[in-house]
Parts: sequence; C-alpha cells; structure tokens
Amino acid sequence: MQFTQKSVMKRYEAVVMGVSTGGLKALETVLRQLPGEFSLPVMIVQHRIAHSDDFLCRFLGGICQLKVMEAEEKRMVKNGHVYIAPPDYHLQVEMDRTLSLSVDPPVNYSRPSVDVLFQTAAEVFQDRLVGVILTGANRDGSLGLAEIKRLGGLAVVQDPDTALAPEMPRSAIKTVSVDHVLLLEDIGRFLAQLDGSDTTTW
Repeated sequence: MQFTQKSVMKRYEAVVMGVSTGGLKALETVLRQLPGEFSLPVMIVQHRIAHSDDFLCRFLGGICQLKVMEAEEKRMVKNGHVYIAPPDYHLQVEMDRTLSLSVDPPVNYSRPSVDVLFQTAAEVFQDRLVGVILTGANRDGSLGLAEIKRLGGLAVVQDPDTALAPEMPRSAIKTVSVDHVLLLEDIGRFLAQLDGSDTTTW
C-alpha cells in the first residue's frame, strides 16, 4: 500500500479520533502501534453511556506507550499525550489549545460527539490536524471530518470492511473526499510515520 508523499512529508500538530461500537478493540489496535517517542497529542471521542467508569482510560493506559488520561476542563493539550472525552460531556479544543467540556445537547444523539471535537479542533489546528474515523454504528464524525478536510487537514478512515460496525466509516467516506482509507492494523503505523517516529516504507 502506498501513501502520498504530501501526507508523509507535511508537519502535523495533533490527531483527533472518533469511534463508537467496537471501539475498545479498534483503539487498542491503533494505540499499541504508537511508539513512545510519538510527539503529537491525540484526542479521542469514544461513545459511552453516561455513567461509565474509568475502565477505558485504565485499559488503554496499560497497553499504550503514551500517557493516557481523561480530558479535563482547562487542561493544556500536550504533545505525546492521549486525551479521552469523559462520558456525557462534549470535548472541545479552545483557541489557546486548552481542552474544555460542555453539557450542550447531544449531537447525532451522542454526548460526547465526534463532530464537536473534530470541528473545534479543526478551527485551532487548521491544516496541521489529522482526523481519524474508526468503527461505529451511526454517522457521527462525518461533518467534523469534512471541516477538517475543508481547512486543509488530513482525513483518514478505517476500511469499513475491517470495522465491527461499518456505518460510521462508510458515512465518512460518502461525505468527505478522504485522503486515506486504511486497514485497522495499518492506522497506528501510518500515524507514526506522519510524526516521523516510524521509518517504515509503505
């Protein structure tokens, strides 16, 4: 599989990911592949029920070489950290590159919403943002990914054939002229290559 030279050579500053049904396995697969020297911050919306405990952060923190934490109000976005949206709060990125949480109404029946994270992050990071849509059973994230693409960022989608729930990646592919549709097992290594922390030749 070949990736465009433009994607590999450009300097990116942040990654946002959206995932729903089947997300635990998908996130485990992607985050395991990020090396300890991966420098970009990663912000993730995983659809969860309102009263979920901290299992997701603890599990991913145990398998990932990066520091994984639940996003908190006014926390500065730091390189090499993974931030997980807390249950029942929208996760947003402010212009000063801090995180904020919102209890605004659900978007696409979801709070947190992938679209909310993607759209606010796109305003901040512009063409230096990578958006990733993984498995999911609704259409959340498609409009947010379109905004990332409109502002010059990179749009990456999991191959629907490798998704436990293909509707979310399929909706993104229908909505956005995506840059890369990748097998799940390739996404983490591709992100590492964008950061320059993986010398794999594709």
